[in-house]
Amino acid sequence: MSQTDIFGLHAVTSLLNRNPGRVRRLLVQQGRGDERLQSVLDKAEAQGIKVIEEPRQQLDQRAGGGRHQGVIAECEPLKALNEKALGPLLDFAGDAPLILVLDGVTDPHNLGACLRTADAAGATVVIAPKDKSAPLNATVAKVACGAAEVVPYVQVTNLARTLQSLQERGIWITGTAGEADGSLYEVDLAGPQALVMGAEGKGMRRLTRENCDQLISIPMAGEVSSLNVSVATGVCLFEMVRQRQLKAAQG
Repeated sequence: MSQTDIFGLHAVTSLLNRNPGRVRRLLVQQGRGDERLQSVLDKAEAQGIKVIEEPRQQLDQRAGGGRHQGVIAECEPLKALNEKALGPLLDFAGDAPLILVLDGVTDPHNLGACLRTADAAGATVVIAPKDKSAPLNATVAKVACGAAEVVPYVQVTNLARTLQSLQERGIWITGTAGEADGSLYEVDLAGPQALVMGAEGKGMRRLTRENCDQLISIPMAGEVSSLNVSVATGVCLFEMVRQRQLKAAQG
């Protein structure tokens, strides 16, 4: 039976708060009884979740070098939503959905960080192609710190076609590219938007780029020519949030 392990106090706490039904059992370190771990155990007990004590060495081995902090949740694997879920999500998103599109982000650490940022920015949904995308694994869940449990993550068969369907709904497609003439801070990003971030190092694929309504870049003042995709995602999403708040304040 397939399963995934979520480890670390914060990640496990978020899982117990947001989606305890996924947890099959908790593995906790023998002899550890600090206040933070006790809080996790209390939550597990309230949900009727089985708790098993194991030596630290076994937890270390199970976490594969990850920092488990004395607790591992053995749970049902996360699954991406089918593209059929996208329509209903957008139907309930209001007049100005904020969408994050990841075109070929294959590093689970980056996917987890992007999901965490998307949650913080209030994104409606994160969209990625089924091929050449990072899986929703334990690393993603750990880095996302609970966001992987709550941010809708939809994988689609044909990303270009999905972008076209978003345009038909009146959603503006904004792609990011280092060579783009338009600066992030010089374009209107306050309306219904889909922000497209390309793969680490390679950027967006040709068909993805061709289906963007506009391309923007992040001004770089130093010697470094580009940012990590998850950092760039945070910069762009929160500029969108800033513009939205300003527009709302102006009425």
